[in-house]
Amino acid sequence: MTVRKKPLVVITRKLPDQVETRMRELFDAKLNVDDKPMTQPELVAAMKEADVLVPTITDRIDAALIAQAGEKLKLIANFGNGVDNIDVAAAAKKGIAVTNTPNVLNEDTADMTMALILAVPRRLTEGAELLKSGGKWAGWSPTWMLGRRIWGKRLGIVGMGRIGTAVARRAKAFGLSIHYHNRKRVAPAIEDELEATYWDSLDQMLARMDIISVNCPSTPATFHLLSARRLELMQPRSYLVNTARGDVVDEEALIRLIDEGKLAGAGLDVFEHEPSMNPKLQKLAKANKIVILPHMGSATIEGRIDMGEKVIINIRTFFDGHRPPDRVLPRTV
Repeated sequence: MTVRKKPLVVITRKLPDQVETRMRELFDAKLNVDDKPMTQPELVAAMKEADVLVPTITDRIDAALIAQAGEKLKLIANFGNGVDNIDVAAAAKKGIAVTNTPNVLNEDTADMTMALILAVPRRLTEGAELLKSGGKWAGWSPTWMLGRRIWGKRLGIVGMGRIGTAVARRAKAFGLSIHYHNRKRVAPAIEDELEATYWDSLDQMLARMDIISVNCPSTPATFHLLSARRLELMQPRSYLVNTARGDVVDEEALIRLIDEGKLAGAGLDVFEHEPSMNPKLQKLAKANKIVILPHMGSATIEGRIDMGEKVIINIRTFFDGHRPPDRVLPRTV
């Protein structure tokens, strides 16, 4: 009886114990126990020896790196919802399949989006920090720490995919009026359920909303989709929330407009050059003009385990000779 050799799977970061244990059971898995991001030489070495590479969204798998991959490497199973960290076209040209882990983080990310929608106008972090730091508080006052009401405001969602729709459902329950811009309209049944208004012009929607939520993916077409010109269309009373990708928003323009009082504030879980933080953003946060979080939108135990299970399913399906359920093909634009 011939025993089929297990594929060598190299995992670039530490994953939940439950996921790593299952990977060791099923594959010849090399774990990153220390959870230190791999250096470029380490990534090259991993791609030379592995049958499968399991990177995360912080690993830049570009064309130059893919060109150095060994002949054994046949699958890059990304531990992440997107693939903007991977040159999918370069991988395909070299005969390497690419998969991701979509649709398991929708509700977690929508929860965090809603939390920021509440936190910024209602000054939640500012109030919490005052008490935590031992600041002076004289008790309740009719005019102290006043924020802005959420109920009855207009929310404009940029990108009405699964996450955007999940945000809309939460926001509607909080009494917000739902508006959205998308490449195409959602199904009439969803529009009816959410009482959502579709705007084919992003410019026109931006000029009329109280809160903008960015929920579209990072692609060449969405880079600085919210450019300086578009951000300037927003009203001075408006807030911007971004839990998608940092490069969708022109960060410098956003900083300038908030600093000048031309936007009321922002809630950001993602940044244009992360993990590097723009000191100007930190300064605005210290001045209580924005709320910033360290890319926590999908950070739940359940979500990470679900992502790992998807990675495992994609690897097993691929080596069973079938098309992985979450295979990503190069864009044909």
